[in-house]
Amino acid sequence: MKAALFQRFGGPEVLEIADLPDPHPGPGQVRIAVRAAGVNPSDWAKRQGLMDEGLPQTMGYEAAGVVDELGEGVADVAVGDRVFGFSTEGAAQAELAVLSHYAPIPPSLGFPGAAALPAAVETATRALDQLGVEGGGTLLVNGASGSVGSAAVQLAVVRGARVIGTASPANHEYLRSLGAEPVAYGEGLAGRVRALAPDGVDLALDVAGSGALPELIGLAGGAEHVVTIADFAGAQEHGVRFSRGDTGRALHALAGIGDLIEAGRFSLPVARTFPLAEVAEAHRAGEGGHVRGKLVLVVGSPVGAST
Repeated sequence: MKAALFQRFGGPEVLEIADLPDPHPGPGQVRIAVRAAGVNPSDWAKRQGLMDEGLPQTMGYEAAGVVDELGEGVADVAVGDRVFGFSTEGAAQAELAVLSHYAPIPPSLGFPGAAALPAAVETATRALDQLGVEGGGTLLVNGASGSVGSAAVQLAVVRGARVIGTASPANHEYLRSLGAEPVAYGEGLAGRVRALAPDGVDLALDVAGSGALPELIGLAGGAEHVVTIADFAGAQEHGVRFSRGDTGRALHALAGIGDLIEAGRFSLPVARTFPLAEVAEAHRAGEGGHVRGKLVLVVGSPVGAST
């Protein structure tokens, strides 16, 4: 099979498409013929050598496609089913991928839309769980218009929270459509939030990693009411919890997101798609910033790849 990988660390130019042996699923796993695979900021961190030291490395942790091989004990899906989920081996940007955690693709979604879901939905759900977001409170999401931020906004609204979200003015109407009250980020953030919530907020989630943790702590009444997924150094400095997948993933989120999508209560836009062969261009687009929604690689047959 063909797969994206790199054999040295560096910029997008180190990425290549190479032939690798076909993978096979272990117990409880499924293999899919990949139709689409998500692209995430962790991909370029990995490519730059900031995550794993070994070489070569394959790419991609989330994909959607058609089941073509079942591992031992799998009885909840059949060959031919459309599913999306996680490749814990980090090899989803390929023609074939083994998924360790998966769920049926919602009927209204095509493969790119489904491939955009796993990382954003899991990350947002994990952070909301760690914060204890429930109905009746006010949550501030710093960096609310990106894929994880917009997922967090919608899932918090579903839980009954009032949500205030920071974003550039160009994205304020988008945040309103998700159910959030928008404010501009940057200098003076605390004053703008207090104009909406004079007593501050109950909880705060930092998705942007923009150095706003001291203001978020002040607005939320203490570091224990703040979680960041983007500012590791700031979390250590200010005593804020840094949410990371290796401390336990919210994999239960995959099973429930389909019902929310079909009920019109959750959506995650695909900003742009690229053929697998153009994975380097996808990295360049992502690292350039200002992408609202997910970047997705389209693999193999275009059937079902229209949404």
